[in-house]
Parts: sequence; C-alpha cells; structure tokens
Amino acid sequence: MGRIFEVRKATMFARWDRMAKQFTRIGKEINIAVKAGGGDPDNNPALRRCMQNAKSVNMPKDRVEAAIKKALGKDTENYDEVLYEGYAPHGVAILVETATDNPTRTVANVRSHFNKGGGSMGTNGSVSFQFKKMGVFKLNPEGLNIEELELELIDAGLEEMGESIDEHDNQVIVLRCAFTDFGNLQKALEDKNITPISSELEWIPTVTVPVNDEQAEEISKLIDRLEQDDDVNKVFHNMQ
Repeated sequence: MGRIFEVRKATMFARWDRMAKQFTRIGKEINIAVKAGGGDPDNNPALRRCMQNAKSVNMPKDRVEAAIKKALGKDTENYDEVLYEGYAPHGVAILVETATDNPTRTVANVRSHFNKGGGSMGTNGSVSFQFKKMGVFKLNPEGLNIEELELELIDAGLEEMGESIDEHDNQVIVLRCAFTDFGNLQKALEDKNITPISSELEWIPTVTVPVNDEQAEEISKLIDRLEQDDDVNKVFHNMQ
C-alpha cells in the first residue's frame, strides 16, 4: 500500500462560509437520494452515503432529518445533477458538478465564471475524458489491519488503497473503486462494521498539468469563484 496523492485546491482560498456551503450541498444530495430511493436509509444506499457525509462535516442530526422529511414532501424542489466542463488558464481541465432547479440559470452562471476567471467553458466530453469517475472512501486507520483489509476488499471492487492526509492534517486511509462498484464496496465495509469518514463519487484525473505558484494562484481563484456559486456542488481539476 502506497501513498495516495489527492488533487485539491490550495487552502489559502478557503472561505468563511465553507461549512454552510457543505450543509447546502449535502441537503441537495439528500433531496436527490430520497426522491430516487425513498427516505429509509436501510433500503437506500445513496441516502446512507449522504448521512455519513453529513456526519463528517458535523451537520446537525435534526437538520439531516429535516432535509429527509422535506424531500418526502410534495412541494419540495426537484434538482437535476448537471456536469459542466471547461478549461482554466494554462490548460488545466475543470469539471463542475452542479445540482440545480434551473439549468438555464446555472449554465449561464458557470459560463460567466469561466470567462471572468480567464478560462473557457467547453462542450460535453471536451474535458471529462481526462478524468475517471470513481468511488472514494476515507477511513480512520485506527484499529484497522490495513494489509488484511486490502486483500478482503479486492473482491468488492477495490482498485486503489493508500495513505493520505485530510484537510485537517489527519492521517486517513483512502479507498478507490470504479463508479460501478461503489455500492459493492460500500456494502463490504458495512458488513465489516466499518463506517467511513466520508464516501463520495469523485472525478480523478488520469493526467495532471504542472503549474508554477503564480499560475496555481490564478487557477485557484477561478475554482473559488465556481465553488461560491449556490448551484455548484463540487469542482474537480487536474492541476498538479
């Protein structure tokens, strides 16, 4: 097992409202999961994933329950998940995951963010071929026999396993699997009574673009601009 290096944005561009943004994102994900599979987490793996991620960002339990109840109502919003593609300055590829109740508004805003940040919005498929959609689970290594766990999870679709550091400088074990094996790996962990710190579907770059510090700052400003949009859930890039 080696070290997994995660491509992520520089922390100097973190915003004061990051926690509120995370709560909003998870609330939308709960809405989508409940409408697709119902409000019982025992029978809805997507909802279980949302609830795990809510716990990882300290989202209050009553707020999670309120989001589930709201999603079960008849008058709640319907969100569409839409992926937008484009390029930041210096040839860095960008994928923008959104959850929106108004795609016309969202595409106009995303295009504006790209233009103002010195990038350009692309068409479907213009960027995504440089990424691989994968399930990503982060585990607390405490009490785990890592070598045994790795062997046991291969049959459940495990492709990569390694050590990393989270945004709080804590050591974590990162598991990656193909998008289609997400449910299998999730169930395998549940069967072993292992609760992930987080479990996400992420776009992992297959190639990265080297940049210097000045270029990285310019690109990070565009990413920050995109992330501040209320309709944007996540932004992925291949900046090295």
